[in-house]
Amino acid sequence: MGPELVHVVDDDPAMRDSLAFLLETAGFAVRLYESGTDLLERRAMVVSGCVLTDIRMPGIDGLDLIRRLREAGVTLPIVVMTGHGDVPLAVEAMKRGACDFIEKPFDDEVLLRALRSALSQGRTALAADPGVQDFRRRVETLSERERQVLDRLVAGATSKEIGRDLDISPRTVEIYRAKLMAKTQAATLQDLVRRAVLAGLA
Repeated sequence: MGPELVHVVDDDPAMRDSLAFLLETAGFAVRLYESGTDLLERRAMVVSGCVLTDIRMPGIDGLDLIRRLREAGVTLPIVVMTGHGDVPLAVEAMKRGACDFIEKPFDDEVLLRALRSALSQGRTALAADPGVQDFRRRVETLSERERQVLDRLVAGATSKEIGRDLDISPRTVEIYRAKLMAKTQAATLQDLVRRAVLAGLA
């Protein structure tokens, strides 16, 4: 069994080079694509491993790429790289079939963990994951206000926007956010969004 293959799609040459170096150093085989079109044109080669794609690219962006790959019958796990604060895009990507997302700038270890996880289990395994069932149960313990804050966080709203929406101060939103993170045992906002999407709550 050879090294696991990662198909990297990013329009930034410097980013492609640094990802290739990082992944090859970590023991992955890497194929680089400068655009979504480039990957789609060579999709006959995309039969194993996983896809790592940037979400914001000229031409075919990450969301469109996911849709087209799925329509073409490519079922490989897809991990999406988003800019900081692109939570709504990340949610949309997961609804379209991405199995995970990471926010730039990311720690190398976070990326490697996401890729290993994507490679080791398909999305179906994730959805049936007892952790997802457990997350649903925890969400049921939230107060009405905590649930309102959760829904808006997962939709990508900031504390200020949530405060305006619910007519409470951003500081109060932060308190609700801390409580709901503790109750759902989500480590980060990214973790919260991922679990909410997998649990069908986003």
